[in-house]
Amino acid sequence: MIGTRVSVRLRMSAHDAHYAGDLVDGARMLALFGDVATEMLIRLDGDEGLFRAYENVEFLAPIFAGDFIEVTGELVAIGKTSRKFLFEAKKIIANVRSPGLAPSAADVLSPPVVVARAVGTCVVPVALQRRPPELYPPGLPPGPAPGAGPIVTPSEAEPAELVITAAIVGAELTRAHTPYLPISAREIADEAACCREAGAAVIHLHVRNEDGTNTQASERFAEVIDAIRGACDCIVQPSTGGAVGMSIDERAGPLSCRPEMATLNCGSINFGDDVFINSRGDIRTLAARIQAAGAVPELECYEVGHVAEALALAAEGALRGPLHFQFVLGVKGASPARDDVMGWMRSMLPAGATWGVAAIGRWQQPMTELAMRLGGHARVGLEDNIYLGKGVLSEGSAPLVARAAAYARSIGRQPATPARARQLLGLARAPAAASQK
Repeated sequence: MIGTRVSVRLRMSAHDAHYAGDLVDGARMLALFGDVATEMLIRLDGDEGLFRAYENVEFLAPIFAGDFIEVTGELVAIGKTSRKFLFEAKKIIANVRSPGLAPSAADVLSPPVVVARAVGTCVVPVALQRRPPELYPPGLPPGPAPGAGPIVTPSEAEPAELVITAAIVGAELTRAHTPYLPISAREIADEAACCREAGAAVIHLHVRNEDGTNTQASERFAEVIDAIRGACDCIVQPSTGGAVGMSIDERAGPLSCRPEMATLNCGSINFGDDVFINSRGDIRTLAARIQAAGAVPELECYEVGHVAEALALAAEGALRGPLHFQFVLGVKGASPARDDVMGWMRSMLPAGATWGVAAIGRWQQPMTELAMRLGGHARVGLEDNIYLGKGVLSEGSAPLVARAAAYARSIGRQPATPARARQLLGLARAPAAASQK
């Protein structure tokens, strides 16, 4: 899995010291890099594999007996037999070694000190690969190879909290796709409450008439939004997306309910066999209407050009900060769900912007988990993926939220409560009843 990390933490002992003054030699770090690579290969292939070569090795700070070292290996590319890793060793506790202090004195280092980094490649012959490639979680294509420049240590300042958005209805989804699709206001509110309990802070909302047809009618949205707010404290985020044949007035209908957030599609796209039209004029009109309603726009970007258009809106003054981006990946006809696409879009964002990822179908889990590892937020739910796994139909969006929340906690990120999400996303005002225009 591109971006997957394996870590080991241990204390350097007197047996590790090789030079005068209890100095540990660099070869000890290389041995530890090999250990984390071996664990990764076992997890991926069911075999220890072989270490083939290092491309780049840097020793950046001394290590002494008594220091605590954390070594991490991150998978950055997968070939037919090769697996490329980025390694990093950090000193997290150091023996003080100062005159007048006891020899046992030690300090926790905050932030930790990077003592060594490297890029290396391991191989697992095809005959020894005990798991077929399609079972690699998530089976992403190889990412970009590390360049010849210096290895950049990931930032220690990535946000610890995670905003999970639950997309529980969907514009294109019907009960022909899944019997678990909520339609009535009561069904949607109950599903929202279940998602809130599972870890969601935001409900991304499309609404249907009782006969199952899609609608943007403000009265219907008001009924559903009030029902959600009566059931839980989640942020309600209606869609104003450019669905086929829908006028801008229709798309702006939910804004009369004065939601806290609303989506703003930042360009036209081929959407499967359809075309969603969002002209530059319409984007600007909707941006003005969203902000006039007192809502914060979520900038939905299906392409790199959509990110550029959102930045142009901000430069024109058509958007007020803070900016929150949602990268929607894997739609047929738009950008594929790939780690390098996500990285490119993420690299375009200005300082202070927040971002998240929604991915379609089988890519929902791997791409949202990658976003979590990179400091982004995540959108999951039936709108984007009706399956928990291959052939396993999800009984609503709550199980998908619960899976995302469990993964977030496993990597040290805590799902934010709605109250905390309002702070992280810059939502200043408290929600009012949608029926009070």
